[in-house]
Amino acid sequence: MSEAVDRRGGGPLRPRATLATASAAHVVHDGFSNLILLFLPVWAAELHLSLTQVGLLRAAYMGTLGFLQLPAGLLAEKYGPRTMLGVGTALVGVGYLALGFAGGFIALFLCLALAGFGSSAQHPLASTLVSRSHDGSSRRAALGFYNFAGDIGKVALPGLVGLALLAITWRQAAFACGLLGLAAALAIFLAMGRLGNNQGSGKDESRAGDPPKGWGIKDKKGFRALSAIAIIDNATRGCFLTFIPFLLTAKGASVQEIGLALSLIFGGGAFGKFILGLVAARIGVARSIVVTEVATAIGIGVILALPLVPALVVLPLVGVALNGTSTVLYGSVADLVEPERHSRAFGLFYTFVTGSGAVAPAIYGVVSDFTSVPVTLGIAAVLVLTTLPLTRLLKL
Repeated sequence: MSEAVDRRGGGPLRPRATLATASAAHVVHDGFSNLILLFLPVWAAELHLSLTQVGLLRAAYMGTLGFLQLPAGLLAEKYGPRTMLGVGTALVGVGYLALGFAGGFIALFLCLALAGFGSSAQHPLASTLVSRSHDGSSRRAALGFYNFAGDIGKVALPGLVGLALLAITWRQAAFACGLLGLAAALAIFLAMGRLGNNQGSGKDESRAGDPPKGWGIKDKKGFRALSAIAIIDNATRGCFLTFIPFLLTAKGASVQEIGLALSLIFGGGAFGKFILGLVAARIGVARSIVVTEVATAIGIGVILALPLVPALVVLPLVGVALNGTSTVLYGSVADLVEPERHSRAFGLFYTFVTGSGAVAPAIYGVVSDFTSVPVTLGIAAVLVLTTLPLTRLLKL
């Protein structure tokens, strides 16, 4: 693979090494993000939390992660991705260290907000690095692998910690994960130093000429439609992932079985992210979205109806559809935006998307307290189908 020229740094990027570093960061950050899902029912039982509070805890992490992605993307243009990713990953580690000492809802909320703040830099900056280092047809495949890498973390960390909880407390597990986060921050910082990927935009644009004005979006209608689909899709995913542990608990699942269930979901999601990048290249983005969103709605309905063991068997298939859509969506952002504005455009897109994943659990938590978890998941399954008319606006 030939080296791609970094339009913002003036020098060549090493595609494989850049993809490997960005993917490793994705493994770490997504693993920590979804580890919270394993802890939520444990916290709810130990601290007597309502489902509304459970939703707010998920929103604390996803909210700061989501709404600070745009500032992170803009700051990276000045200070560079190495600094932002290194410091951000360290803050995630500190947040998890603090979780080990949290004694109530407010303390948990603040610790998760700090960790989410640290994680806000990862998606827009790592996606931008991958986009810059790959050209043409290789870009979508590279972004697909990058998204696939995130699901490795989602599968591995909840599964491993779920097993560890047989021998240690959740506080000890959180503290150990915090140390892992600090070690990962150092490793990412050193790896990106070797790649030389810490150029800010102020130095680049004088070499590359005048950058596009504003956001650099070439197809505004397509970008709005893609963002709207991603918002609805991620809100559904946020609802399902937040409350599936409680649904499975009601079916008789233990903490270890919940850890297994999350690993099954994200294992299926990892495969979905990989295969759907290839499917989209063959049948198109719009058709791929229709297939996955319909499959998501049907899959949620099937899980609601099944007892525990059959539900666990079906969960990987639900994961394929539930998480696979994101590869199709995220891989299309770069096609709608000028290369010089990838960083801020990814920041804007991820702000919309992750923001919806932050708000949705809080809203659905209130709905669950007034109705039930099955009713809430049923509502989410119906709402995801509202993405189908929006696909007609995409020319991808």
